[in-house]
Order: sequence, then C-alpha cells, then structure tokens
Amino acid sequence: MTIPSQFDAKAAEGKWYDYWMKNNYFHSEPDHRQPYTIVIPPPNVTGVLHMGHMLNNTIQDVLIRRARLKGYNACWVPGTDHASIATEAKVVAKLKAEGINKNDLTREEFLEHAWEWTHKYGGVILDQLKKLGASCDWERTKFTMDPDMSASVIKSFVDLYNKGLIYRGYRMVNWDPEAKTTLSDEEVFYEERQGKLYHLKYKIEGTEDFVVIATTRPETILGDTAICINPNDERYTHLKGKKVIVPIANRVIPIIFDEYVDMEFGTGCLKVTPAHDINDKELGERHNLEIIDIFNDDATLNSFGLHYAGKDRFVVRDEIAKELESLGNLEKIENHINKVGTSERTKAVIEPRLSDQWFLKMEELAKPAIKAVLESEEVKLYPKRFDNTYRHWMENIRDWNISRQLWWGQQIPAFYYGEGKEDFIIAQDAAAALALAKEKTGNQNLTIENLRQDPDTLDTWFSAWLWPMSVFNGVVNPENEDFKYYYPTNDLVTGPDILFFWVARMIVAGYEFAGEKPFSNVYLTGLVRDNQRRKMSKSLGNSPDPLDLIEKFGADGVRVGLLLSASAGNDIMFDEELCNQGKAFTNKIWNAFRLIKGWELSDIEQPAYAKKAIEWYEAKVQKTLVEIEDHFEKYRISDALMAIYKLVWDDFCSWFLEMIKPAYQAPIDSATFNKAIEMMESNLKLLHPFMPFLTEEIWHLIAERSTEEALIIAEWPKVTGADEKLISDFEIAAEVISGIRTIRKEKNIPFKDAIELKVINNDSLPDQFDSIITKLGNISDLEYISEKVNGALTFRVRSNEYFVPVTGAVNVEEEIAKLTEELNYNRGFLKSVQAKLSNEKFVGSAPEKVVAMERQKEADALAKIATIEQSLISLK
Repeated sequence: MTIPSQFDAKAAEGKWYDYWMKNNYFHSEPDHRQPYTIVIPPPNVTGVLHMGHMLNNTIQDVLIRRARLKGYNACWVPGTDHASIATEAKVVAKLKAEGINKNDLTREEFLEHAWEWTHKYGGVILDQLKKLGASCDWERTKFTMDPDMSASVIKSFVDLYNKGLIYRGYRMVNWDPEAKTTLSDEEVFYEERQGKLYHLKYKIEGTEDFVVIATTRPETILGDTAICINPNDERYTHLKGKKVIVPIANRVIPIIFDEYVDMEFGTGCLKVTPAHDINDKELGERHNLEIIDIFNDDATLNSFGLHYAGKDRFVVRDEIAKELESLGNLEKIENHINKVGTSERTKAVIEPRLSDQWFLKMEELAKPAIKAVLESEEVKLYPKRFDNTYRHWMENIRDWNISRQLWWGQQIPAFYYGEGKEDFIIAQDAAAALALAKEKTGNQNLTIENLRQDPDTLDTWFSAWLWPMSVFNGVVNPENEDFKYYYPTNDLVTGPDILFFWVARMIVAGYEFAGEKPFSNVYLTGLVRDNQRRKMSKSLGNSPDPLDLIEKFGADGVRVGLLLSASAGNDIMFDEELCNQGKAFTNKIWNAFRLIKGWELSDIEQPAYAKKAIEWYEAKVQKTLVEIEDHFEKYRISDALMAIYKLVWDDFCSWFLEMIKPAYQAPIDSATFNKAIEMMESNLKLLHPFMPFLTEEIWHLIAERSTEEALIIAEWPKVTGADEKLISDFEIAAEVISGIRTIRKEKNIPFKDAIELKVINNDSLPDQFDSIITKLGNISDLEYISEKVNGALTFRVRSNEYFVPVTGAVNVEEEIAKLTEELNYNRGFLKSVQAKLSNEKFVGSAPEKVVAMERQKEADALAKIATIEQSLISLK
C-alpha cells in the first residue's frame, strides 16, 4: 500500500465523520453497561461557532470519546437554547427590514415569523460542531422550545407555584429599554463610567432661598416627589416642614427627613424619585410619597416629561441641563465616576422600573445546592477555587425575577378570569385552568373565551435550569427508562461566567425536582483571549473564524493547539501559532507511520537492541498511562494531552523508532515490526480523543478493519504497571548517547565513522542498554575500564566517565592548539570581568541586576576554563 506523503485533513474529516454517523457510533440507548453522560451547554439558537464554543466542545468531545474507549455507554446530548431576548431581537430586526412593525402583529403572527426564522437559521452552530469532530448523539438533539421541553418548563412552574414558591409582585425591577423586558439581578453588570454630577437648585416655597442637591441624572427631576435630608444634619434643621418647587415641572414637593441620606455625599440633600430608584422606592413607601414614572418602555420620556416627551433619556440629560442653566437652577457640574448597570444581553443601560412581575423564592431552594457543593461535595467544581464564587452567590441569593415581557418563549401559565390582580389560576393549560376557575368561582358558565393568559414569557434560564432533566423528559415523566438510566449525568463543561446563571440553578433544580444532583463534576474553562490578553470579540476584530482555522490547520491541529494551553479555569492566550503547533504534531505522527510502513520485512532474528527498545517503550507507555489517568481524574485535560504529546513526539518518534530502525536499505525483522505496529496502535488509542480524524485514518491504513473494530470503539489501553528501573536506566543511556552525539558534532566526526567508547563505571550501572548505546552512537567497541584513557575526548554522566579515543578520528595537535587558543581567550575575558567586579564604585553604583549579570559571566567563564583545562589534560 502506498501511503500519501502528506495527511489530507479535509478529506479525512469528511470521510470519517460520515463513517461514524453511518455506523451510528455516536448514538446511545440504555443497556447493561455503565453510562457516561454529558449534556451540552446549549448555545443560543441565534449563534455561530466562536473560539469559546470551540474550546468548550473540544473538551467535551475528548471526555466522551475517552469514555467510549473505556467501555462506557457514552451519551452526549446536543441542543440549542431559544434565547428569548436575542432571538426576538433578530426577528424584530428582520421584520423591520421588511417594513413590518412587531406591534402591528398578533402574538400568533409574530410567533409564526419567529419559528420560520428559527427553522431557517437556528441550529447552524450544531452543524458547525460536526466540522470540529463533535461526536454528539444527534438523534437526541433538543431545543428548549420543543413541545416536551416546554411541557417540562410549564409543569415546573405549576409545581413551584402550588408549593408557594412562585408569587406575583409589584417590584422595582431591572428594565432593558432595548429588549423592552425586565432582567434578573444576575443579568445586570455594573461597570465604572465617567459621568457628571449636576448640582441643582430647588427654590424653597414661599422664599427666595434655594436648596441644592447633587444628581447624576438631571432628567429624572421630572419624576421627583420629595427632597430628603438626614435628620442629624444640622445644616438643614431649619427646613423641617418646608416644601420646594421642582424646576421646570414647577410642582411643589415636601422636604422629608430620613437617616438613609449620606450627609457626606454631594450637598447632603437627596432628590427622591420613587419610580426610578430602588432606594428611593423604599423611601417613598416609608413616607407615603407619590410615584411618577416618566419613561416609556424604550426609555424615551412620556407625557410626564412635558416638552421633552418622546425624546431619549440621554438626549434629555444634555438638553435639560442647558435649560436648568438658562433658568438659573444649575449651580455647577463636576466630573464624577459612577457604576452604571448594563444589560448582559443587549449592553443597554438599565432603567430601574416598577412593574408587576413573577418571582421565585430562592432562599430555601438554594440550601440543598449549597450543601452539595460546599459541604458533602456531591458536586465538585474544577478548579476548586470557584467554590468561593459559588458560595458568594448562593449565600447572598435573592428572589429570581422569572418573567419577561417577550413573546418568544414559554408563556406563563397564569390564566385570568376577572379584572382583579388576584383573579387568576395557575394551570398546565387552558382546559385545566377553566376547570379550576369554575371550581374557585362557582361559576359554571365560564368558558375558555373568558380566560386571558398572562402575556409574559418565562426567563430563558428558567428552561435552561431543567436541561439535564428535561432532555430525558425527567420532569414530566421521571419514571421513564432514559431518565432513570442517564440521570444524574457525569460531567458538565462550561464557562465560569455562567456559574450562577446556569450551573448553580441546575443544581438547585436537580435537588428540587429529582431529589439528587444533576451532575457530579463541573469543569470550568477559561476565556479565550488574544495574545494581548484582550477578550476575543467581533467588535475588536481579534477573533478568528473557527471554520477558517479548521480549513487552514485541520480540525485535529486546531483541537491540539487549543488544548495544549487550556488548563481548567485559566484564560487561554490564543495565537494561531498554537494551531500550527497542532498541525506540526499531526505531520509528525503521519510521518512516523509512513516510516514504519516503509520498512521491508524479513524473517530474520530480532536484534538485542530492538528487544530492549520494545521493553523500554512498553514501560514508558505504562508510566504515561498512569499519569494520563491521574490528569483526567483531576480534570487536567491540557496536562493529559501534554503527557501524550511527549510520549509520542519524544519517546516514540525521537527515541523508539530510532532504536529499532534498520540500517539503510536493510530489512526489519517481523517481530520488531509487529511490535512497532502494536505500539503505534496504543498511541492512536491515547491520541484519539484529542485527534479523532488523523487517528481513525491511520488505524484503518494499518489494517483492514470491520465496523466492530473501528478506532472510535476500540479498547483504551489497560494499566498493568511500569518497570520504573528500566525507565530510569534508559534515562542514563540517553544521556550517554547525547554525550557521544555532542562530541561527534563538536569535533566534526561523521556518524558513518565508528568510534570506540571506554567507560569507568563508578555507579556500577547495568549494561542492559549497551546494545542501544552502541547502535545510536555507532560504537565499534564499548569497553568497561578501571583507569583514565589519555589522549581521549571525555564527558561525564552522573559519576561515570566516558572516553572516546581520538586516534585516527581527531588531529591531536590541532585540537590542542584550538583548545589552548580558546583557553587563553576565556582567561582574558575572565580577567576583564573580575576587574570590573573589583571596582567598588561600579559594584556600589550599578543596578543590582547589572552586577548580578557580571557575576554570572564570571561563574560561566570559570566553568568553561575548567572544562577546557580538563580536555587538554586528557589530550596530553
């Protein structure tokens, strides 16, 4: 068989992925084997493959492929998330481009457009994952809006409501004016921004005096309903019982006193806008203040904004400041840095807003999840340092705002039968709601048409938190075979940025609905950054297209390049050179295979050096296998790959193949060849989880295989124990070989010229690798002696001395002259360095680093002189 000179990654990727799919190797059904289950962190249905996905899914594929090789019934469930905010925004933008306004459509009409968009564009990312080699069970692909998935979400809502854990409340919420929906506290990020502090003058009613307040948001004065002062602030005791006039609005509002006010901030006077600040809302409740909401849902001003109605809040901020200045109500403006809440999804600045929303009580629900991670360790986080982050979130947990003002998503199963806020029924569907409503009201004349379902949908995370259960229909039907077999799952691979959003909530849901953990281990990857440590993003233009990388370096090369630098929880400084390194490794393996297959076989006796090389490499594989198992157990995937990388590149390619390689144009014995193939196959099994395409290609080129013998379902090498002494003895032999090669290189002795080697064996080392030293050093005669050999080149390994007699190989007189010249140069150099170091002025005034460098030069020169002097003694 002719092996191509280069590995054709593109051809191999298409061929073997089709082969795996055709033979259904990725699919799993419950059987007698122990299951190993992973559920994919479902990417947004709007998404396309980026570097973070590439890293995350490569790690999952490594784990699932290794599990298959180890004999587990491996099941990797893929799927996508309906991503309410992102998808609705995409559909609204598409409709707008077509001249259609969402507000002109009914809910049903809009959802038709949303489903059409989802069917056309959704799931692209899953097809892209196939290019990476992801061996997901595609027959089990789930979407969070699938009917059975939605049924799970609705059932969980109903169950939690019936337990008294879900309630409807009029609360201050985080409003995203771009998405036009509320967000949970966890979806709001606070970032420092350079802003301004406006000092505004409010006229005290009935006087010509003013009180000055400092605010970062002058536009909200139109919603002011009080000015608040700390009762302990002696500067303002004369204002008790007074009122002020709001500039521009000309409304009269009271001055109230409350210890909430910080006397040190600004002027010590606080404007109170209960509709637009959570703390102001609490002040308003304590003092029975009026609530004036000045914003529309898109953060433009409404009719309370007077002549600013219809304008954006930030436009109004600038314009109102100018108007206040013209009216004499602006005392001064200062620069001021403050923290601004921004939407995690749209990056819009959040508006605090009062609204009727649905909430889930979290304090009691969180307790089993806290215990599982921080006490019993039923669920382990890798790296463990994330326990502290988890503790902070979970021990300070707040009620979860689970309703969203969107149409794309699971509609909240609250059915109103009257006009009152409490006139509703929570039920799985309208039919069940009607029956309950009739029972509750006693009105048997109610019909479905009399019911009005709450228009809001549930937070996307409220479906995602059920993911490990709902993909196996474990919420609706917990007694089904799949759920009982595959749940709880084994490993979860995700990013630390959603440790609370998703991971913690899944743990909460697992204990609440299934009575046990959803998974055992959570591997938290780092972020992929560029070599300037910037987070990769399209806006910065620093994020390469993963599919372009696969085209350029091959999927295996990209996978290796990413994983070599991907230690758990640590960010990756990505550079394309990493992928090039992966491609180079691919070529190395391919060329090693070509070398073996290129040897001519013969029925000759196996040489001693080959037999010893095989014994050593088998021991080396066993030792590395123990290291690999330990790394996997501790979720050090990068370290596991590096151990395999060194085994294959250094031990197999650089040493083992050189040891057994026959002489030029000479044949190799069958026993050694067969063992070389066996060792190659062991390597392929270890490499397969990381480099699936290359390894499957070589596996089938080695021999004709049936579908039952494909590498993807082969047997992972077993740990049988390593001969540690054999390995340590070879390390000494390797040093000896390196010493011989160094002498040949330095003295220009061609390898074709055989040389003698004399050894004073002070350590009484065994001679088991002498045949290999003889072969790789081209030694004509290896002899153990008791005295030094004069006129020979020498080197040391440990306390043993090795002599290469130079007669006939090196001109002794020329070598002595050359070494003498080199000795004189180094003595002169040493003298100049020591002169500098003896200069007290230099040592006292020069930077410490410079002095240290000179001392290192001195030490290096002394060592070099000693070596040259020893070589001259040997030659004379």
